[in-house]
Amino acid sequence: MLNSFDSSTKYVASQELMNSVNVAMALKKPLLIKGEPGTGKTMLAEAIAETLGMELIIWNIKSTTKAQDGLYVYDTVQRLYDSQFGEGSVDDIKKYIKLGKMGEAFSSDKQVVLLIDEIDKADLEFPNDLLWELDKMEFYINETKETITAKHRPIVIITSNAEKELPDAFLRRCIFHFIEFPSPEKMHEIVNVHYPDLDKHLLAQAMEAFYWIRSMPDVQKKPSTSELLDWLQAMVLGGVPAEVVKQDFPFIGTLLKKNQDIDIFHRYKNRGMR
Repeated sequence: MLNSFDSSTKYVASQELMNSVNVAMALKKPLLIKGEPGTGKTMLAEAIAETLGMELIIWNIKSTTKAQDGLYVYDTVQRLYDSQFGEGSVDDIKKYIKLGKMGEAFSSDKQVVLLIDEIDKADLEFPNDLLWELDKMEFYINETKETITAKHRPIVIITSNAEKELPDAFLRRCIFHFIEFPSPEKMHEIVNVHYPDLDKHLLAQAMEAFYWIRSMPDVQKKPSTSELLDWLQAMVLGGVPAEVVKQDFPFIGTLLKKNQDIDIFHRYKNRGMR
C-alpha cells in the first residue's frame, strides 16, 4: 500500500479499525463508519488526514441536505442580479457554478480526505443519489455541459450514528466498520492521549462512575467518550477532589443531557453504587 494509517499520538485506534482504513484505501472504496455518537468517528477522519499529510474536506450532512449540494450549485440569483445591476456580460455561466464539498475534493490538485459526516441524517434516497459519483469519481454539470472527473481519487470516510438503515446498494459499495464503545482499558488509553498529566486517582474514580452510569438500563442517551473527556476537564478546572467523585457526581450535566436520564440517575444514586 502506498498509504498506510496507524494510531497517532492524538487518536487511539484498534487494530481492526486500522485494518479497515487500510483495506478501504487499498481497494479504493469508501469507508463507512458506524457507532454511537461521541465514539470518535469524525476524529478518525482528522487523524487519517494528519497521518497521511493530506487536506481534510468535511461535508456535514443535515436533514435538508441533497446529494446535489455536495457536487455543485448554480447561483441563478447572483446571475440575475448581475444581469440587471452589474457591469459586463453574464454569458459565462461557469462564473456562477460553485463547487460543493465533493466537487472540491474531485477538483483538488492533490489527493485529499473527504469526510461525509452523519450521512444518516439525510433522507433515505440521499445515499443512492451518490452511487454514480462514488463509483465513477465524476459528475456532470448540466448548465455548462461539462464533466468533472476527480484528478485524484479522494479517501472517502462516511460516518453514521445508525439513526436509520442505509440502502443495500449503497452498503455494497463501502467497506464497513462498527466502532465498539471503548472498554475501560481502551478508554484509559484515550484519556491519556488527551490528559496525560491527569491525577490517576481522579481518573480511576471518574471511570468507575462513568461506566456505572452507562450500565443503567433505563438511560436513553448514555454518556459518550467526548462527554467523559468534558467531565474530566470540568472536574479539573473546578478543583474537584477524587474522593467526592462517586459521592457527589459533580457537573453531572456534562454527562447526562436529558431530564428523564437525570431523574433516572438520581433514583439509582439514592440506592447507592453497586
